Amino acid sequence: MNPEVLHQPDRNRYAIFLDGEEVGEASYTKKEDRWVFDHTFVNPAHQGKNLAAILVREAFVDVRENQKVLVEPTCSYVVRYMEKHPETHDLLALPIEEAVAACKLPPRN
Repeated sequence: MNPEVLHQPDRNRYAIFLDGEEVGEASYTKKEDRWVFDHTFVNPAHQGKNLAAILVREAFVDVRENQKVLVEPTCSYVVRYMEKHPETHDLLALPIEEAVAACKLPPRN
């Protein structure tokens, strides 16, 4: 399994592929100085393979290295990913606590 993540700026998303087959996406909306990551999806046939985490990780590598924008996570998966990965907090347009509250996620134990 060699997942490949591609930025598709014309569609405001990052897509993840396995052996040439698209199996998921993370979409965003451009808003002023930030990108609002509002949806993450992995094909149910490919869930449980850590693909969503790979997708978000690689999207954030591109955001940091090439896009030079901040991230506002509104997708619950992206919020939880960023909560678990403090190394991504420099990309945040707002404190992670605000993103968690806005998604109405229960506190982590």
